[in-house]
Amino acid sequence: MFTKKSTIGIIGSGAMGSGIAQVAATASHKVIVYDNNKDSLAKAENNLKASLTKLVEKQKITIDIQKEILSNINFVSSLNELANCNLVIEAIVEKLEIKKSVFSELEKLVKEDCVLASNTSSLSITSIASSCTKPERVIGIHFFNPATLMPLVEIIPGIATTDAIITACKNLIDTWGKTTVIAKDTPGFIVNRVARPFYSEALRIYEEGIADMPTIDWAMKEIGGFKMGPFELMDLIGHDVNYIVTETVWTQFYFDPKFKPALSQKRLLEAGFLGKKSGRGFYNYAADAKINEPVKDIELGKTIVRRILFMLINEAADTLYLKVASRDDIDMAMTKGVNYPKGLLKWADELGIPLIVKELTGLKDFYEEDRYRVSPLLKQNFIMKKTFY
Repeated sequence: MFTKKSTIGIIGSGAMGSGIAQVAATASHKVIVYDNNKDSLAKAENNLKASLTKLVEKQKITIDIQKEILSNINFVSSLNELANCNLVIEAIVEKLEIKKSVFSELEKLVKEDCVLASNTSSLSITSIASSCTKPERVIGIHFFNPATLMPLVEIIPGIATTDAIITACKNLIDTWGKTTVIAKDTPGFIVNRVARPFYSEALRIYEEGIADMPTIDWAMKEIGGFKMGPFELMDLIGHDVNYIVTETVWTQFYFDPKFKPALSQKRLLEAGFLGKKSGRGFYNYAADAKINEPVKDIELGKTIVRRILFMLINEAADTLYLKVASRDDIDMAMTKGVNYPKGLLKWADELGIPLIVKELTGLKDFYEEDRYRVSPLLKQNFIMKKTFY
């Protein structure tokens, strides 16, 4: 279905759209980047040139490769320019009605065999596809930011997506040097579903006054082995993105309490304290700002790590139980998509499923909240003395 000569269209010239365009152009495809904002297009083109120049300076690519990549990408402000594309990937704002409107208009322009994809991180592919007369050619192709560096791509078929298109898209993205996983069309797919407790349980621990933000971040890095702490990472992602994904997943799961957002994060969003990008989030990024030192209490740190990690494992187990993705794809997604130190299901086997079930049951009994219910698959493995691997 796709070849090296296939033309790739990108809708949206923001960081994600530009990154995907660079990946496709580096794989020798002709790429057309569309945006109705000419200033954004100009900025994207300048940023791309600067990014490639840095790669040349670091001797990651040659000048000839830089020229080839630039020649492969065309920035346009008319949607009609995408008419002859073989694949179009939409990477615009995370608002369902806007996406549906774009797909409906796009379908009228492109060829009958053109595949239409969304880079959405949490919205329903089936719902987006419902705006098209041929929903069978609509699919989710979810890259992670920055698309040029992050290896993982989630492939998400809608209910109507054909097997041929699923296979063709997976094979194509594999040729771009990415690691692909297949996910069922459920809220958050794999990564943005399984990762919710990394943020939400850290927020709960903070809101309860068990530990402050620097201490929680210290524990997750120094004891848990994570690259970044949850508060650092939320500030880096931006609360306009991270909180909205949490709220979207919670809403789409019919307000399941285990996905419930935190008021402390919502207040930051309301105040415009979006994190690093605005100079203030959970932390203050002003040059003269004072940041409290963490309380380096090993036992407290272990308690924090266990609580967050066991909630992550519980969600990974539920994701497998509900057949959202395979065991291997879930573990691959969490290590390649968000740089977790280990696959969560493999980690569960190492720690011991009886310990995890015991601690989660203790949380459920203490708080009497459905948020802490134990995954049936964890219970099943505990009873049958089975492991995930």
